[in-house]
Parts: sequence; C-alpha cells; structure tokens
Amino acid sequence: MARLHEFEGKQLLARHGIQSPAGRAVTTAADAETAARELNRPVVVKIQAWTTSRAAMGGVAMCATPQEAGAAAARMLGMMVGQFPVTHVLVEERLNIQRELFVSLSIDDKAHAPVILIANGGGSGIEERAASVKRIECDVIDGPAPSALSHAMDGLGLEAESARKVTQTVLSIFHTARLFDARSIEVNPLVMTAEGTVVAADCRITIDDYAVSRHPELGIEIARELDHPPTALERIAYRCEQVDHRGTFYFAQMNTSPAPGSRGLIGFHGAGGGGSMMSMDAITAEGFTVANFCDTSGNPSPAKVYSAARIILAQPGLSGYFGSGSGVANQEQYWSAYGLAKAFWELDLDIPAVIRLGGNTEDRAVEILEQSCRAAGLKAKVEGFRKTDTAASIAARFAAHVRDAGGQVWKPRAPRRPPFVGSASSIQLPVKGGVVWIDEQTFATRGAAIVERSSGLLRSERGAAVLTVSPEAFVMKDSQMIACEVECRRDGIGGVFVELNVPGLDHAPTEVRA
Repeated sequence: MARLHEFEGKQLLARHGIQSPAGRAVTTAADAETAARELNRPVVVKIQAWTTSRAAMGGVAMCATPQEAGAAAARMLGMMVGQFPVTHVLVEERLNIQRELFVSLSIDDKAHAPVILIANGGGSGIEERAASVKRIECDVIDGPAPSALSHAMDGLGLEAESARKVTQTVLSIFHTARLFDARSIEVNPLVMTAEGTVVAADCRITIDDYAVSRHPELGIEIARELDHPPTALERIAYRCEQVDHRGTFYFAQMNTSPAPGSRGLIGFHGAGGGGSMMSMDAITAEGFTVANFCDTSGNPSPAKVYSAARIILAQPGLSGYFGSGSGVANQEQYWSAYGLAKAFWELDLDIPAVIRLGGNTEDRAVEILEQSCRAAGLKAKVEGFRKTDTAASIAARFAAHVRDAGGQVWKPRAPRRPPFVGSASSIQLPVKGGVVWIDEQTFATRGAAIVERSSGLLRSERGAAVLTVSPEAFVMKDSQMIACEVECRRDGIGGVFVELNVPGLDHAPTEVRA
C-alpha cells in the first residue's frame, strides 16, 4: 500500500471539513521551535513514521515551551523506525480533550465494499475491545446508510449535537476515501474537546497502489510497501513497471553485502510469488545471501524481463544470478528467455546464472536461453531448468557453479551495442521503449534470414528492409523484434538490434568490436 504520513492525511481530511489541531510538519529542530512559538501555547511533537505505539518508543512529547519543542524535535529527527529515518515531526497544539473515539474505514475484500468501524475510546488496544466496535457496511457510491449510521451513534451514548458532528465527520471520511481511492483511513483518536469541537487528533491513510497514478497531487513517489525508504534501483524498477503493463514486475533490494559466513551475494529473479518464496528459501539454505527480491510474472514482455535483469545486475558484488519461480507458470516462458538472453549478452555476463523456466513452452525457453548464451561466447556458465527440477536441486547446482567460478564477483557495467547502432547507414524503427536498428549492409547479404526470423514484420525490397505493417502497428511489436534479434544472434547472424532504454540506468553504452 502507498501510505501517507499523519500530516499528509490530515491535509486530505481538511478538504472535506474535518478539523485537525493547529500546527505544521517541520524537518529541523529550529523550525519546530518556531512552529511552537507561532502557536503560542503548549504543543505536542510527534514523529511522522508509519508505525503504531509512537509514544512508547519516545516518538511523542508534550512540550510547554518552544525550547522544549525544539529539543524534542532534535532528538526525534535522529531516530530510526525500523530502517526508516525520521525526516519530519509534527508540531501541534495540545487539545483539551473531553472524549475520544476510534473511527476507521477500510475495504472488506470479502464483502467487496467499504466498512466503517466506530468505537468508544481511542488510542492503542482497540483490538482487545473488538466486542464493543460498531461495524457499518457502506455502499461503494453512497456510503453508509443513514439508518445504520444513526444506530451506531445511539450505541455510543453521545449527546444529540455531538452525535450530529461525529456523523458528519464519518461521512466526510467516507467521501475523502472515495475521492482519493483510499484502501483505509484510520482516525485514532477522533476527539471531542471541552469547547465542543470534533477534531482528528491522528490520521493514517493508505492509497490503493493501482490508483496512485490517478493522484499525482499526492506526491507518492513509489506505490510499494517497503520496510525501508525506496532505493535508487527500486525507483527505477517502479518506473519500468508503470510504463509497461504487460505482466507484472516487482523489485526490492534486501542486502548490499554478504552476511558473515555467507557463500556470496546473489541476484534473485523469481516468477510467481509462492514459488519465488520457496526458491529464495532454497538458495538461502545453500548458504547464500539474497541481494534483492524480483518477480516478473503474469506473462511479462521480453522488454520487462530484460529491464529486470539489467536492474538486478546494476548491483555490485554478486556471485551469481539465480532465477526460479513457481515452476508451473502459465506464461509462455520463451518470452522471458529472450529478455534474459538479451540482457546477459549486452552486459557480457561473467558470473554463473541458473534459471528455472518451468511452465508453458519450457523446453523451447531453455533451448533459447542456453544456446543464445553459448553463441554469444559468454564467459559465464548459464544453465536453464524445467518444472521437474526442484528449487532445492537447482540451488545446489548453482552453488557448484559459484564454487567453480573461483570467487568471481560481478562488477556493473555499461551495456554494449553493435557498431551499426546510431550509424547513418542503419535503418531506425521506433518501438515501445526504444528503437530497432537494422544494419543495411548486413541486410543486403543476410536479409532473407533476418526476414525469416522477424515474425512477418519485415520483408526485403530491392535488398532493403521494409515493414509489412504500418509504423504505428510496428511500435507495439518490440517483443517480436527482441525475439528476432536473439534468434539472429543465436544463429550467427548480426544486423538487428533493439536498443531499449531503462531510464535511470544511464551508463554510456559501449561498442562491440566487429
């Protein structure tokens, strides 16, 4: 889930008239002191972190003076919550609280509808008070039925005016969730002050990952629930996923160096969540440290698999590349084999790679991967496996290859390009995410062979390459042309290259010597 900080959530609630304590978020102790001085009253200083029980970890401080607020902020801004550094603290007025409520909205996946929960008493421990929680099922469009909401208010024992204000707040929470595609909004506590106002004293909002693109105004950088701030490679991977929705691509970094006593750091590339977890267990049992988790599944395009491999191999110090997923994938595995073969050739892979391509067309996929890498003359041992090969057995095989490599570790490098790329004598054909280059000189002598491998997209006219489809249709044929490139190279034919861009991996390309 894409999570918002407390101060960001309160800003959204304010658009629907839900009052929050006066104050603002700051990033320095000096600004915290200034904010407290501007409020000119006792304040509370709170870390902005995606966690519960902030007070118990020293993340909440009641401050009587601006100097106390500045000192509290200085201490908090040096804290770590898990692997997240505290970068913001919220400085707010202290409320004169008369009563607290718990209010939350979440999506009930079983009911396929939003559900609102209301209970007397805010703060921690709501789980232990489950029997007293009022549950209100909502219509996706119209929200909670007035009768159900009124019944819930009756159960809270509120006075008429307070019940009216809380009812309006609950309706506003629903409309906020609907407007911003929130999976959940929790206001804990929703307080009633001695002055009779209803105030959101805290707020947690998560936005549906798939809706983030509809809300650029929220400034959500990456819609992933990571246990650390997103790394540069995670940002790059997320952008790749956003521009190519053929299949799915998830990438998260885990370790940057081998654990003590480890046999080495490995790049992990899975396909299918459950099978990938099993495969990670298998490689960990062989004594390796996993540098990253990566999953390309759902019939990904070769370009997406290529991008994933490029990103995995942007990590230094890897002892090998281990790919294994469910083993019974419904996706056509040869597309993944094309993407891997292309990436391994471009980066001139020199560490062992073991790839389990179990599933549809697995025999063809293994043949493509192994033969392409052999034809490319890679220094690395690249071996493909099928669904009958268990994750444990290929992990053991991988360990043997790493041992035989004698301690070779990966050094990230720029991708190589054939010498005809960018040449004035080459044909340039745009495709999704890049450009297809066709060397006119090679095509003049090997055009029939290239046409045969082009999936019917090319024909020869007076010795020159000509499209058989419109340029607009050809743009979406990057998969077929990646296959054409790999098949040509596999058979010792040059002259075709698909130049794909992975924004953010901006190494200058190196040229292949003829």
